[in-house]
Amino acid sequence: MSSPLLADVVRALERRYPPGTAESWDAVGLVVGDPAEPVRRVLFAVDPVVAVIDEAAEWGADLVVTHHPLLLRGVHSVAATTYKGALVHRMARNGIALYAAHTNADAAVGGVADALAAAIGLVDTSPLVAASEGAETGIGRVGTLREPVPLREFATRVAGAVPATAQGVRFAGDPDGVVARVAVVGGSGDSLFDAVRAAGVDAYVTADLRHHPASELRERAVFEAPTGPSTPYLVDLAHFASEWPWLAHAARDLEADLAAAGTTVETRVSTLRTDPWTGRAAPPEGSS
Repeated sequence: MSSPLLADVVRALERRYPPGTAESWDAVGLVVGDPAEPVRRVLFAVDPVVAVIDEAAEWGADLVVTHHPLLLRGVHSVAATTYKGALVHRMARNGIALYAAHTNADAAVGGVADALAAAIGLVDTSPLVAASEGAETGIGRVGTLREPVPLREFATRVAGAVPATAQGVRFAGDPDGVVARVAVVGGSGDSLFDAVRAAGVDAYVTADLRHHPASELRERAVFEAPTGPSTPYLVDLAHFASEWPWLAHAARDLEADLAAAGTTVETRVSTLRTDPWTGRAAPPEGSS
């Protein structure tokens, strides 16, 4: 099979992750690259950072597909005197295109939410907030575990399903509380607490949970169920870790879609940990 042009790859990606489904504030699509150039190798990563572009250059990638946009907010220059401009120049010098699929990939069938749900073992999933009545697309997913497990065991399972980070996996709630029905949202998810409560789940898996929203949700749950399970419990991941499982799904789907059109690419999922936190300090021995 022949190699597709970048324009062909973009069309395949946008059939899976339509740009029109992205949030109004988002910036998705082709960031760097000539649509007329051929694409032989595609690297998938969460973040468009220097280490990822270096990996792409070393491997000989023609295209990097990231979840997070490089230029989310408006810029007036991509001169190499700025760190983002320098990255754009590095990609151009190495013949590397960049494409971002962000909130459009969050909502898509087979996207970020579906990948996280599958990674932690959820079945019979549906959107937490559907894009429209009866739609399969939308924000987050709600599903069930094949067998109920204690919260402590469930959190351990989640930790084993995502990349290790300095933060690790935190949970809030009774460690022995039973978890059967679960909601997931990749990335920052504490703005969706009302939808999570309405879904009647036992646990909510997401990232970037802040102190006050999490505390208020848990206090309300205990107040409203003083003698029963104070659900929903919370399982908090690092932002990067919650979105990484999507990369393998996206790579596999792109290969299949291009093969169906008579072209082929080689894909790779970056295993670089691009979570910004690099360590976790323990208190000195003997401290209170």
